[in-house]
Amino acid sequence: MKRLSVLPQQCLLLMTCLLMALEAVPIDIDKTKVKAEGHVEGEKVENPDTGLYYDEYLRQVIDVLETDKHFREKLQTADIEEIKSGKLSRELDLVSHHVRTRLDELKRQEVARLRMLIKAKMDSVQDTGIDHQALLKQFEHLNHQNPDTFEPKDLDMLIKAATSDLENYDKTRHEEFKKYEMMKEHERREYLKTLDEEKRKREESKFEEMKKKHGDHPKVHHPGSKDQLKEVWEEADGLDPNEFDPKTFFKLHDVNNDGFLDEQELEALFTKELEKVYDPKNEEDDMVEMEEERLRMREHVMNEVDINKDRLVTLEEFLRATEKKEFLEPDSWETLDQQQLFTEDELKEFENHISQQEDELRKKAEELQKQKEELQRQHDQLQAQKQELQQVVKQMEQKKLQQGNPPAGPGGELKIQPPGEHKAGEAPKHPAGGDQPLPPGHVQEPAVRTDQVHP
Repeated sequence: MKRLSVLPQQCLLLMTCLLMALEAVPIDIDKTKVKAEGHVEGEKVENPDTGLYYDEYLRQVIDVLETDKHFREKLQTADIEEIKSGKLSRELDLVSHHVRTRLDELKRQEVARLRMLIKAKMDSVQDTGIDHQALLKQFEHLNHQNPDTFEPKDLDMLIKAATSDLENYDKTRHEEFKKYEMMKEHERREYLKTLDEEKRKREESKFEEMKKKHGDHPKVHHPGSKDQLKEVWEEADGLDPNEFDPKTFFKLHDVNNDGFLDEQELEALFTKELEKVYDPKNEEDDMVEMEEERLRMREHVMNEVDINKDRLVTLEEFLRATEKKEFLEPDSWETLDQQQLFTEDELKEFENHISQQEDELRKKAEELQKQKEELQRQHDQLQAQKQELQQVVKQMEQKKLQQGNPPAGPGGELKIQPPGEHKAGEAPKHPAGGDQPLPPGHVQEPAVRTDQVHP
């Protein structure tokens, strides 16, 4: 099974805030004690792909809006509810003509792209009267009723669609990962059914041994706890663990210096913990499970620290979390191998669903085979008819030859000359060998040899 796609969890609201927010207040850091990083101050940091099918359109709209001074100022003073409610979208009427023109162009390009997607999807349908306008209704991130201009409604729809899609991301990811794990177990059990008893026991023993080996790893610190952050401070940042300072830590790991720890910056903090459990060189370690573990850690920290649920961690939220008891005395963290990801009933239901899908595919395969056989039968029948016609034509030509009528060529011309006929411009030879033509109606008589004449 393909590796599950890792989708960033930033909605339009958050991406916009991320791009336009004021920079955080500088914090004094002793740079001599920090390991050199590749990020250069002032360098533009590319935001990660949101994973949405309209990601490029989303980014382009944000980039264009960012160029308008009025809209940027309004965003800086707007709160989250104003943005979500659509109040900020009405400010679009006040942006410059150049910005609106560029947004119109972006929308026309996006509508054209969606129409191409629809056409590609409908290629198999023999219907020349495709109503693209009606099919555009399925896309909720733009106003399909006005495909040529970008209006406040378009910005409102884009914000709401991106927010809703990304809020459901974690739920969808959990479901997909559970299916992945159940498929692994299903395939393992199906493979065991193909083995004899002795080989089956060996495989079962190997499986248990790999599980035990995978579970034998160093203690994993609770994500977001002081111990976990201090480990990053010491091993990744190269700083003295006795000088751990939450405010400095926040500034160090705010990679793009926007004043927030976004979800990707948080996920980067868990690499050291994941390396304790997963190694790509080990057969027993599944890298898909490693990424799921990373996302579970990020999700847990966000639930604990992100007070206003905007999917961004501010410095204030971060410092407040470090004052909690859970930060100093956290519960132990259960990794995926310590949890029951699905029940036997869920696995049985999943296998029944797979069985139904296999039955449907089998029926379709049988139908296709029947169609193939029918086409082959029709082909053979046509070949037989062709051969029969060729035989009839051949017999007719032979019959014409026997009756003295030469067969006609493709253009109606005679293939052979009948007796007594000559090509145009030629005359028959004189019976005596001369060159004079015979008179009309004359019939040549056989020559008589004089030495055989009797008295």
